[in-house]
Amino acid sequence: MNTSVESIAPAGFGQTRRRDFWWVQTVTVFVVLSSFAAYATWAALQGKYYYWGPYLSPFYAPEVWGDSPNAWFSGRPSFWPGFLRYSPALIILIFPLGFRLTCYYYRGAYYKSFWADPPSCTVGEPRHRYLGEARWPLIIQNIHRYFLYPAILFIALLSYETWKAFWFINPDGSKSFGMGLGTIVLAINVVLLGGYTLGCHSLRHLVGGRIDRLSKTPFRRDLYRCASCLNRGHMPWAWASLSWVAFADLYVRMCAMGIWTDWRIF
Repeated sequence: MNTSVESIAPAGFGQTRRRDFWWVQTVTVFVVLSSFAAYATWAALQGKYYYWGPYLSPFYAPEVWGDSPNAWFSGRPSFWPGFLRYSPALIILIFPLGFRLTCYYYRGAYYKSFWADPPSCTVGEPRHRYLGEARWPLIIQNIHRYFLYPAILFIALLSYETWKAFWFINPDGSKSFGMGLGTIVLAINVVLLGGYTLGCHSLRHLVGGRIDRLSKTPFRRDLYRCASCLNRGHMPWAWASLSWVAFADLYVRMCAMGIWTDWRIF
């Protein structure tokens, strides 16, 4: 018995022969990404309560221009238009945002949840032809490989900010080595972001591409294996790092507002 493709393909938007709860993942992704986008936008536009003691929110790190003790340069940049509200995060977030927005995994996630393209596998979609990413505007997604470089740099910069989170200011103005709960929160954030970034598909291609036999280049082979190991858990790394970076900002913000008290371990 021959069964044509047309006889089993979905006939219209949302139609499918699947009997599982396929829509749960699509709706969950929509809610989580929308919530993160709303919170990150709100937090980035605040321009305050983003540092406390030695802690600096990862949404604002590194603080190039700003008013906190962590800022490289005080005040706002001279090139910033006077009619626009300034926040140090607005200069920073474009890089991690660009990296995540063009990420291979996130593309598949928000194509389904926001564009219904398709809503899920073997589920009917609202359009009848496949345009792909070979033309505008989606061809711009190929810029992901270039966002990889600042993303790796940001891991190093956030690691430095975490190191600074170990040094607390004493009443006399001197600094002493210590650890608070916020230090651990920021350290976990670096680990999760590192696991997500270093498992990127583009990084695997960068360290292992254009080689016929990896065994002849032991160093690049080891890098490729390491990136591949992280890449196998790319989806969990992506969601864990996304959730934790928002929590890290919230933790610093709550401490700065005096709502939460940071627990000093030593």
